[in-house]
Amino acid sequence: MGSTNALLELRASLAAEGLAYPHWEHVTGHDTNIHVAVLSRFPIIARHPHTNDSFLFLGRRFQVARGFAEVDIQVNPRYSFTLFTGHLKSRRPSAGADEAELREQEALILREIIADRLKASPEANLLVLGDFNDTKDSRAIRALIGRGRLALVDTRPAERNGDDHPNPNPRFEPRQVAWTHYYGKEDTYSRIDYILLSQGLAREWDQRQTYVLALPNWGTASDHRPIVAGFFAEDR
Repeated sequence: MGSTNALLELRASLAAEGLAYPHWEHVTGHDTNIHVAVLSRFPIIARHPHTNDSFLFLGRRFQVARGFAEVDIQVNPRYSFTLFTGHLKSRRPSAGADEAELREQEALILREIIADRLKASPEANLLVLGDFNDTKDSRAIRALIGRGRLALVDTRPAERNGDDHPNPNPRFEPRQVAWTHYYGKEDTYSRIDYILLSQGLAREWDQRQTYVLALPNWGTASDHRPIVAGFFAEDR
């Protein structure tokens, strides 16, 4: 996201099209140009922005460039969840260190924040999403998802194009069209945008309402495709 004014302009444009998101959060980290933001139909009842996290790597101190948003959202009087969103280091080369290693370090910091929440409340409803700029087998995404009883669930949205057969190799996900990003320089398509769930929230996940939004001329606005996940707003 750009500036706060840009977010409010987007919010107003959506409202003009009948999509009202009255509640919002805008987080500014070390990067003064690119930020993370949240638009919500439902009230944001608590905000815990992470704007000043850093890590020591190869003898140098690095900042988490875009910070992380953390907000509690009240869907109805009986149901709420905590949303984390981030935008990990881009794939563009960095003068200070390898970009993949910087992404991993940023992912480890976000994972530590999430793990602290889950250790305090293992059944918490946590939703972790964003442009994480890496594929599922990367060190960054493996670190973020975690392992064991506190691991996150990858919703893996895919196109609603009729694909329903399992992968012949059970080690891998079904052969559904799940890419979210097109990189023109390499002419490649990859899945680098994620919606991840805590074990508590996964019980409310509606897989039938989870998909990649595939529309004609999808790339007019962005080189990323939107991803959607549905939920039942009650603890299960």
